Amino acid sequence: MKLPGYATPSGTEWYRKRFAKSVAPEHFRQSQNLWLSSIGLGTYLGNYDAETDQLYRRAVVRAVESGCNVIDSAINYRLQRSERSIGTALKGLATKGFKRDEILVATKGGFIPYDGTPPAEPRRYLDETFFQPGIAGAADIVSGCHCMTPKYLLHQLDCSLKNLDLECVDVYYVHNPETQLGKIPREDFNERLLKAFEALEGAVAAGKIKMYGAATWNGYRNPKDAKDYLSLAEVVELAARAGGKDHHLKVIQLPLNLGMTEALSLANQTVKGKEATILEAAQALGITVMCSASILQGQLTRNLPEVISGTFQGLETDGQRALQFVRSTPGVTTALVGMKQVNHVEENLKTAGVAPASWEQYSKLFGASDSH
Repeated sequence: MKLPGYATPSGTEWYRKRFAKSVAPEHFRQSQNLWLSSIGLGTYLGNYDAETDQLYRRAVVRAVESGCNVIDSAINYRLQRSERSIGTALKGLATKGFKRDEILVATKGGFIPYDGTPPAEPRRYLDETFFQPGIAGAADIVSGCHCMTPKYLLHQLDCSLKNLDLECVDVYYVHNPETQLGKIPREDFNERLLKAFEALEGAVAAGKIKMYGAATWNGYRNPKDAKDYLSLAEVVELAARAGGKDHHLKVIQLPLNLGMTEALSLANQTVKGKEATILEAAQALGITVMCSASILQGQLTRNLPEVISGTFQGLETDGQRALQFVRSTPGVTTALVGMKQVNHVEENLKTAGVAPASWEQYSKLFGASDSH
């Protein structure tokens, strides 16, 4: 029996009130009419085995019990096992009184996923899983790993809903669409993205997703002349062509951390004739920003320069300070961090007890004196 429902304004408001005494009020941000935690749980890394499945299941439960109501995954993470672990965790949380409408669940489609374990013959797996049933053709797959045709994405969404054991997913991302740029001309790419968005508008109408977006690694961070650069204004325009002015492209994801600051520092976007950073562009266009790689897969959890601990006070560890940098960045709704150990969940969620740094504090890092 799939868990019905989706994150709602009243459900997420109720969730926020649960933690009124234990977290800083600014830990929750209102975006797309939902109250979302400024720290979200990611599920990218880890072995594909039963032990890691259990770790993630426990981590998701602990995170939701600790004030984190944003859970992020992708069908290809740990060969579909991350989604399945989340599904089990959500069922467990339901028995503890945490309702579906309190939690935002996001997942992604685009990369070809294996199923639980790597196949002995990858080519045969592709053939039997995708080509023979007519879900995708060999010509649809770019770089041997990526596909975003309507039929393929809708098939992947159905697989994700099955893995998560949900009737509806709150956010569905086209996963790193820029993977296809450089392999196909931009005109063809735009046409493919438009068709993908049309399919996802259909999925919204069918009640399978609430909103969609593009989760990227390079696309929104690169300079304009890069082959795999993405213009948010153009992406939003494609969504408007797909779904009209009330389209459902509402969220983007990109990396931001102390080592990768382009979202904040690089004015690589143009909105209404003005140069802007991706964070400014998203704000102008009404798009929610979720940031991945907040602690750069663990690399920012130690040996940070002293200026960081001076800027982000009231925290105990470099991991918390790295997270505080992202959640204090103007324009960011949620800092995503991969967490599969309960003790990491507890350490990271301690950050929620501290208010994000003020712009005055934060801007000292950049020697900036002006306000955003």
